[in-house]
Amino acid sequence: MRHKISIIGAGNVGATAALMIAQRELGDVVMLDIIPDMPQGKALDMAEASPIEGFDVRIKGTNSYEEIADSDIVVITSGRPRKPGMSREDLLTQNAQIVGSVAEQVARYSPNAILIVVTNPLDIMTYHAWRVTGFPHHRVMGQAGVLDTARFRYFIASELNVSVEDVSSLVLGGHGDTMVPLPRYTSVAGIPLEELMDRETIDRLIERTRGGGGEIVGLLKTASAFYAPGAAVAQMVEAIIKDKKRIMPCSAYLSGQYGLKDIFIGVPVKLGSLGVVEIIELNLTDEELAQLHRSAEIYRSGIKLLGY
Repeated sequence: MRHKISIIGAGNVGATAALMIAQRELGDVVMLDIIPDMPQGKALDMAEASPIEGFDVRIKGTNSYEEIADSDIVVITSGRPRKPGMSREDLLTQNAQIVGSVAEQVARYSPNAILIVVTNPLDIMTYHAWRVTGFPHHRVMGQAGVLDTARFRYFIASELNVSVEDVSSLVLGGHGDTMVPLPRYTSVAGIPLEELMDRETIDRLIERTRGGGGEIVGLLKTASAFYAPGAAVAQMVEAIIKDKKRIMPCSAYLSGQYGLKDIFIGVPVKLGSLGVVEIIELNLTDEELAQLHRSAEIYRSGIKLLGY
């Protein structure tokens, strides 16, 4: 029997993730959205691409939560996108209500699922979904660092004119302007980044990474990024479905690691069939740890605004 992966929200991010998950044949896909007929239309369009692309999974669109019953993985992309001039935190109140409502339905129909949250502000919404579902924290995570690290890797590869496949990197912290890219843990084909570019260039790429989502919002005007976020979701789903035990930066629950408790924030984790199998604690410098704590405090204040 194939795995079942449900995506709540069939907008740009949700639909892109659905197609990439189907193309990798990770399981049957259900796309749910409140807009009548829209997820059904997108699902049919994707299904009709399957003979061309050569993937054999079912893709179904629905407006009913009953269709997500007994999912192995549920991805929440529902929410309002950022508009030019808005920070991820500006979305807090609007999206908390949406994510809370979705999380209740997920807990009702798929109580054993692993939950991946994509809605912004990501780290706060992940915490909110965890509290609403009551799921064990290892079965709840946020898609953040995979996307942020991909952006950093792309900018480095572009700057050096090398293959993106040769760039290995790591971005920690919240999915926002206080994210913490780690040049010390970045290399190109095993060569430390600091041997290939000067500090001024590294700092410029770090700042571009921090503003990567905003840069795309500014260009698109009426939407936010969706291709790269969709790809990041698919990569996380693959690691879980195939029990790969891949080490990826995700927004995960900390219970003392890095000196932080009762918060979801981006750290390197091992992803497998149980969800977050292990949190990897790095030897951070005092400055790197201080940046991570500063990032955490911003999201802790957002959690308090939700009444936790």
